[in-house]
Amino acid sequence: MFFAGIDLHKQSITVCVVNEARKIEKRKRLMCANEAAIVAFFKEVIKELGPFRAVVEATASYEWLIKLIEPLADKVILAHPGKLRVIAESTRKSDRLDAQVLAEFLSRDMVPASYRPTPRQRDHRGLVRQRSSIQRRITSVKNRMRRIMSNYNADRPDLFRKAGQEYVSSYPLSAADRICMNQLTSEWLFFLQQLKSANQALVDFAGTAPIREQHQRELLQSIPGVGFVITEVVLSEIADIDRFDSQKQVVAYAGLAPGQRESAGKMKELHIEKAGSRYLRWALVEAAWQLVYRVPRWKTIYERLKKRLKAKKAIVAIARRLLGMMVAIMKSGEPFTATHQPA
Repeated sequence: MFFAGIDLHKQSITVCVVNEARKIEKRKRLMCANEAAIVAFFKEVIKELGPFRAVVEATASYEWLIKLIEPLADKVILAHPGKLRVIAESTRKSDRLDAQVLAEFLSRDMVPASYRPTPRQRDHRGLVRQRSSIQRRITSVKNRMRRIMSNYNADRPDLFRKAGQEYVSSYPLSAADRICMNQLTSEWLFFLQQLKSANQALVDFAGTAPIREQHQRELLQSIPGVGFVITEVVLSEIADIDRFDSQKQVVAYAGLAPGQRESAGKMKELHIEKAGSRYLRWALVEAAWQLVYRVPRWKTIYERLKKRLKAKKAIVAIARRLLGMMVAIMKSGEPFTATHQPA
C-alpha cells in the first residue's frame, strides 16, 4: 500500500506519495483548475506503484477534491487541521513538506480524522448559514437607519413598524440623509424578502427529512424557548449526534468548554475556548435566555450563577448545560419535561 499526502490550496495542490517505509516515491504540484491532470496523476500512481490511500486536510473547499479521487483511492481520509498541529507549528514550512508530513502520518495510521458531513447535512448547513447571513445584514441595516434618526434625536421603538416608517417618510431629514435613508429602507425591505425566502427553503428542506431527523426536530422543539430557527441551527451544526461519545465532546465541539491552566498543583478556569461553530454558540445562548425566562427551575440556577459569575458568564454556563440536556434528549429519544434539570 502507498500513501498520498495532499496539501490543498485554492489554486493548486501538492502531492507527496510514500511507501510503507516512508520513502518518497513521487511528488507533484498540480493546478486545481486542471482536474484531468489530477486524475491522470493518481491513475499513474496506481499503474506504477499500486493501490494507495490519500489524506487531505479539512479546509473550506476539500469536497470537490475528495469526490474526484475517491473512485481511484483505496481510502480517502479527511484530516482534522486543529489536531494535526505539527504542520501549523513547524518552523520549516512549505507545501512540499506539508504534503510529506501528511503522507508520513497516514503511513503510520496517525492521522486525526475529521468528520465529513453527508450531502444532505452540507445542504442543511448551507441553508442555515445563508439565513443567518441575511439576518445579520438586516440587523446592520436597521442599526444604520436608527443611527440617522438618532442624529436628529428622532429614534423611536416602533421605527420598523408601519407607523414608524410613515414617521420616517415624513420627517424633515437633510437631502443627503434622505437619500441614505431611502436606500437603506430599500435594502431592509429587500433583505426581509430574502429572509422570508430562506425561511421557506428551510421549511421545505425539513419537510423532506428522514424519520430520525424529523424525530430529533420534535425532541428539540419540546424544550421551552427552542423554536424552528434554533432547532435548525443545532441540527445542522451538530450534523450527527451519534458521532459524539459524550456530552463533553459536544460541548467542546461547540466551543463552550472553558479553558484550564494548571501550575504548581493549582488549576485556574479560563474563558470559553470558542473553537467551534459560532452559529451553534449563538443559537444556544439565545435558547438559554428563553429557557431562563420560561422555566422557573432554570431561572433559579441562572440567578445563582449570576451572583458568582455575572450575567454574561452565567448565561454561557446555562447554554453549556442546555447543550448537554439537548444531547441527552436526542440520544434518549425522550422529549423535554418539567423534571429536566441542568446537568
